[in-house]
Amino acid sequence: MIKKYAAIIAYLATIPLANWFISNVGTQSFPEGPHTIPVGFGYQAPSGVLLIGIALFTRDYVQEKFGKRNVLIAIAAGIVISFFVNPDVAAASAVAFAAGEIVDFFVYTRVKRKSIALAVVFSGVVGGIIDSFLFLRIAFGSTDFWQGQVIGKTWMALLGGLIIWSHGALSDRLHPQKA
Repeated sequence: MIKKYAAIIAYLATIPLANWFISNVGTQSFPEGPHTIPVGFGYQAPSGVLLIGIALFTRDYVQEKFGKRNVLIAIAAGIVISFFVNPDVAAASAVAFAAGEIVDFFVYTRVKRKSIALAVVFSGVVGGIIDSFLFLRIAFGSTDFWQGQVIGKTWMALLGGLIIWSHGALSDRLHPQKA
């Protein structure tokens, strides 16, 4: 039970942390621009990218443990929280978060019928792309860091899928089906 509530707290914590990171962690490339971090392949992304990637993964976990209705309530709470954390990017964060999370919700719900691990990866990548373009366009009037944003969120989607897959494989070994 504690694990379930820890997941929802972690999910909601990623939102303010991501917004705080954007203004405080990494290198600021231009005045009024986001603070960025390297994400691989020579690309930079606003520093909140990894936390939003974690949000997409933990949203999937929260949906599994609490159900669709409660995860939609958690998404709404995340939107409200984003308005209070970083006023400079609040609207962009809220709009991008809402769109990315809703797309993640629908993709995850559809794909999980085949594989939860693949659902985590696909929904995280698709939600991350939507979130990235909207956030950068609204917050900074540019999509200069879109590649880095997508790479960073894809890393986290892959990590989430790997965790789910390995947990399932481990669970299968610990609890084999009885013949």
